[in-house]
Amino acid sequence: MKKTVANLLIEHLRKFGVQYVYGIPGKPIVPLILEMDRCEMPFILARHEAGAGFMASGYALQNNTFGVALGTSGPGGTNMLTAAGQAMAFHLPVIFITGHPSIKETGTALGQDSTLFGTDLVKMFEPVTRFSARVERGDLFPIYFQHAIEKAISGNRGPVHLSIPSDVLLEEIEPFDLELPKPYTMVSNRLDEALSVIEKANSPLLFVGKGVHLSHAYEEIKELSIRFDIPIITTPGGKGAVRTDHPGYLGPFGLGGTKEAAAYLKSGVDLLIVVGTKLSDMTLAGFSSDMYPKQILQFDIDPTFVGKSLPIPTFSVIGDAKDNLKALLAKIQEVVKKESALQPITYEKSQDVYSSKGYILASKAVQVLREQLPPETVVFGDDGSHSFYAIQQFDIQQEGTFYFDDVFGSMGNGIGFSIGAKMANPETPIVCLTGDGCTLMFGTEISTAVCHNVQVIFVVFNNGRLDMVDKGMRHNVGRAVGTVYEVGVDVQLFAESLGATSFKCRKEEDIEKAIVFGLQNQGPTVLEVIVDPDEVPPTMSRG
Repeated sequence: MKKTVANLLIEHLRKFGVQYVYGIPGKPIVPLILEMDRCEMPFILARHEAGAGFMASGYALQNNTFGVALGTSGPGGTNMLTAAGQAMAFHLPVIFITGHPSIKETGTALGQDSTLFGTDLVKMFEPVTRFSARVERGDLFPIYFQHAIEKAISGNRGPVHLSIPSDVLLEEIEPFDLELPKPYTMVSNRLDEALSVIEKANSPLLFVGKGVHLSHAYEEIKELSIRFDIPIITTPGGKGAVRTDHPGYLGPFGLGGTKEAAAYLKSGVDLLIVVGTKLSDMTLAGFSSDMYPKQILQFDIDPTFVGKSLPIPTFSVIGDAKDNLKALLAKIQEVVKKESALQPITYEKSQDVYSSKGYILASKAVQVLREQLPPETVVFGDDGSHSFYAIQQFDIQQEGTFYFDDVFGSMGNGIGFSIGAKMANPETPIVCLTGDGCTLMFGTEISTAVCHNVQVIFVVFNNGRLDMVDKGMRHNVGRAVGTVYEVGVDVQLFAESLGATSFKCRKEEDIEKAIVFGLQNQGPTVLEVIVDPDEVPPTMSRG
């Protein structure tokens, strides 16, 4: 018995473990939404299509399955492009589905046309996905869908996009059954040489990036460090991949970096072992020529930027970081772990609590958050100064509990990511650390959290400006233009208007009380933390 394309799509998503689809409805995708309702798959109504994409991304990150974002044709699709770019930066298997009014009427005048006669969404999604295609006939859907899921979760994984016209969604085709591709191990044939490079180094240093999160290579990084007595620094995106109390952990480098990390790089490192980072300008901010090692050993799944960021001889190991590190460690003959000679390092923390104007300092506020939150709390750092304070000052007590993107850097992504992550992982405390600028972009998704009783704690640092840009302009060109809001947002009132419980925090004890409440609250809690607008964030090392 034949089934509709819409029905077969939903059946497969359920089979793959997808529990929710995030999006905003429109006529071309109504058949799919009605099929979801018939199959009792919850459709989560977002407040903006990019917000839907961010939520689907957070869901994929925490649930180890697909995230799904649904948007109508035309502007529904274009609104999701930013979220697709962010998912691409995180290598997340998010399926972006858009509609089209009618494939049979394509070429005539159509409202919100998504083909080459209008807004060609397939072409638009190509640079921000691993695969983008339009399903123009029902019988093409099985093979196109198979290509999409394979591209999303195999190898250098990432988001994919399918444009499915309304009449194609209603077409009946023969049932089919797809299985998820089995994961395969990508182990380099250069590991013997890589091991020799490590063993010959006199003063090696590990530089760990976001790719360690994506491959879950936490134990392998820890073991490599201890076996060879190698200290560790992290990129901004690698924050959370290493516990703060790991012996020899020097803290982050780049934007939000510590003095200890910078000083060690200047001490005569001869081998920099780079794992899971392309060494972007955000990562290398402040990296001067007197820090150059003699050689780089770089582990990365994508060879595109290997050896291109620094003028230093680079030996590359291409493939999944966890697979390659595990295979490299297996080559070591000594199977008994030795005690590391590395000692825990206490790096400098801000001691001041309040500025001369009486504002609580952002650097201290993140320390207060750490004191009040359970070790297993997962924090999503939104893009802005607020997260760089956390990168420098927020201690990691459990690997894999802090996520931040230092590549694409979409403001507001953390708001949606945290909601999707909580829906995927309801037993774990989830916190979004964001700012007033990000909140003005995507803070309306707090309403989505309210409507679905999603227990996320949103911490909003408010200083009435786009702080990172404001301070960067003042530092680099002597003045800032277009960075300060003439009328700032009252985040507490804004959050309350969306139905959330909200607190305005001006002191340490205000934050402490609000966190205690938020951990018990059955829905979202918003903390507006009034921070000093003149505090200089740890981001001035970037030109």
